[in-house]
Amino acid sequence: MRPWVSLSAIHREATLKPKSLLKRFFFKRDKPSWKSLYDVGPGTYGEPTVLHWGEAATLKMGSYCSIADGVKIYLGGNHRVDWITTYPFSIFRESAKNIVGHPATKGDVIIGHDVWIADDVKILSGVSIGNGAVIGASSVVSSNVAPYSIVAGNPAKPVKMRFTDDEILILQSLSWWFWDEVKLDSAMPCLLQGDVAAIHKFSIEYDQATE
Repeated sequence: MRPWVSLSAIHREATLKPKSLLKRFFFKRDKPSWKSLYDVGPGTYGEPTVLHWGEAATLKMGSYCSIADGVKIYLGGNHRVDWITTYPFSIFRESAKNIVGHPATKGDVIIGHDVWIADDVKILSGVSIGNGAVIGASSVVSSNVAPYSIVAGNPAKPVKMRFTDDEILILQSLSWWFWDEVKLDSAMPCLLQGDVAAIHKFSIEYDQATE
């Protein structure tokens, strides 16, 4: 993992055949830039692979997120298990080309602020990940993740909470990821330790001193 570099996703295309059908169905090869596609906050770093097949879903990611190697984010590509067949006939047969709904998506992927996503995680469409959450290595995230929770596994399940309920309320209200650069620099000794009361006290005193 290369720290402190700009987030740049790889927009991967499937390699199905025939190519003539791929041109009609899959995402264009002259892909738009990262910034024109997704809303990503400052400070976030990593190189996830973002996969989509033209569905009307998008990715929103907050500030100061840490994305490790091998992370894949699926914005769609779901096979229809509620249909008689899961096979993508609309790709391969002319008689099905006007039948919409396959592949499918469950919606946008929304990732909050200060989220750590470890190596080789897969995040499926329609998922929201709360602020301060941690996703364990090789997890498959198929449902929403609570703020400041640690989840792991396939499917990803809660392992523990990082802080108490009261502390999480304080951290959510502080929303330090929105602080200006001066306040953020001043807060470093409080951010880089585990005492929630200390950063709460710092924020109150800083705001009073700078009014």
